[in-house]
Amino acid sequence: MNFFGKALDLYVDGFRNMKLGRSLWLIIIIKLVIFFAVLKLFFFPDILASNYNTDAERASAVRSALIE
Repeated sequence: MNFFGKALDLYVDGFRNMKLGRSLWLIIIIKLVIFFAVLKLFFFPDILASNYNTDAERASAVRSALIE
């Protein structure tokens, strides 16, 4: 087995034998999903949908912004 195979086997075996670590990873993943959902809702509003009514107007605005 080469170096990468041994490293992969080490990580796979480590994750397979974890008991407390699995629940901690689950908590970390849930927190990240909530964190990015809150960021998306409050800090990255959908400006194109609020400023333009149709898809054609949105496409035109994006094209003009890219050209300028």
